[in-house]
Amino acid sequence: MAASVKDVAARAGVSPKTVSNVVHNRPKVAPETRLRVQAAMAELGYQPNLTARSLRSGRTGLLTLAIPNIAAPYFAELAHLVIEAAAARDYTVLIEETEGLRAREVDVLNGVPPRLSDGTVISPLALNADDVRDFAPRGPIVLLGERIGDGPADHVAVDNEAVARDATAHVVGLGRRRVAAVGYQDDPLAGTSQLRYRGFCTALRDAGLEVPAPVAVDTYEWSDGAAAVDALLQRETVPDALVCFNDELAIGAMRRLSELGYSVPGDVAVIGIDDIPEARHMIPSLSTVAPDKGVLAATVVDRLLERIDGAAEGPRDVVIPHRLVVRESTRGRRPLAVTAAPAAGERA
Repeated sequence: MAASVKDVAARAGVSPKTVSNVVHNRPKVAPETRLRVQAAMAELGYQPNLTARSLRSGRTGLLTLAIPNIAAPYFAELAHLVIEAAAARDYTVLIEETEGLRAREVDVLNGVPPRLSDGTVISPLALNADDVRDFAPRGPIVLLGERIGDGPADHVAVDNEAVARDATAHVVGLGRRRVAAVGYQDDPLAGTSQLRYRGFCTALRDAGLEVPAPVAVDTYEWSDGAAAVDALLQRETVPDALVCFNDELAIGAMRRLSELGYSVPGDVAVIGIDDIPEARHMIPSLSTVAPDKGVLAATVVDRLLERIDGAAEGPRDVVIPHRLVVRESTRGRRPLAVTAAPAAGERA
């Protein structure tokens, strides 16, 4: 026979209400009590009865967060923050990894199994407007990232065009004139890449600088940053600054530059986007543009809960603030070599 809340309460020496508070991850439980209840749950093999809870309240107390790659530093940090934000509101988060594949993104929207959670936050790479429109009547949804068409879902994102424009303006302001982008993707569905490239181009044109032909990347991983450096260094005009469309690309690019004997920032200044934890621990530390990920996580959870409660009216777009973080990879540059004048009696 399955263990009940009363069984767990008796084993832990607490009230059934305290067990309920632990199950719902409410903050009002003392840490030592929470550990004792969790130990009792593990010993008894207790599993919350989500079906009964759903029948009583019409809700499961679960939210789904669907992201392309849980191993990517940006998404790993964001998932952690979403879990924290949901726990503060008495919700538990289920993580789904889609790998950016449309079939898996559609499965998440449809629910596997259906109606397992009360609502979904999804960071889509392959969904189209019809997918979102078809799903919307079946459950609350918030899009994390670029808007997909003019559908009915709420949309929360950083201003990707402004982010790249600010990153580019920063290196231009340092006197860099041969600025290249790392992160361009020649795919109309790659909304983040397209917007960041537009911001990059705008900043160069505003400064009266030439926009070099882009080097396309397949993904936003370390290896793609290194490969882009190899391609850029084959050009007649070698860049003196790289604007990378995420920090992973930037770190991969810096590693490859170092392997080839280039100094960062002496020969090439490098800036990324996202401010992942690794950025501040690199040598040199990586300059980047940081979206306010705490605000981002709290906002997507709040917007989704408003949808679940029926308190939201119409789709809304929310833009999250960002800031420039200047570190060693764009600070200063190696001074130009100066040839001393020959001393008297010496030949030049």
